[in-house]
Amino acid sequence: MSFYGVTDLWTYVIGALGIILLPGPNSLFVLSVATVRGVKAGYQGAMGVFLGDTILLLLTALGAAGLLRTYPALFMVVKYAGAAYLTWVGVNLVIAAIRKWRSEAPVAAEAAVAEAASNLQQPFKRALVISLLNPKAILFLLSFFVQFIDPGYDTPAVPFLILSAIIMVFSALYLSALIFAGARLAHGFSRR
Repeated sequence: MSFYGVTDLWTYVIGALGIILLPGPNSLFVLSVATVRGVKAGYQGAMGVFLGDTILLLLTALGAAGLLRTYPALFMVVKYAGAAYLTWVGVNLVIAAIRKWRSEAPVAAEAAVAEAASNLQQPFKRALVISLLNPKAILFLLSFFVQFIDPGYDTPAVPFLILSAIIMVFSALYLSALIFAGARLAHGFSRR
């Protein structure tokens, strides 16, 4: 029995919620942007994540999951490209944080914050790239998402839309919580 082509909806909801709550590159990037640059920039990053996730969902609906499963080498290229980009972003964030931590003078600390903020310029574009190369999202779509779609359903787009809407709502709520938590942390640290 399926609900508009979705098999075992509640198992999907529980699994999707668990996957969203696991820290990953998207959530860590949005949190760091919100902490350094504020709520508005955090939501710019979140919009990049949403667009990237939408593209990945669309590619899954169009059969990219099957293509990547058929050609494991292609999947490995995407996986390692994503890991390399995420490593580069992470190293830049760590370097900026170390410079800030080592600086004793308030002027040097402000310069380190400015440098960290410059590393987080264009949060929408960076988040989009991070989202598209996110191994967690790709693995989710390859192995988890498609299991809940009834292949015999008359209109295959309907279950994809339902499952996509569920994951996007969870993602929006979670990223919003991270954005406001990051902004609050920054505000708390700035008062010290």
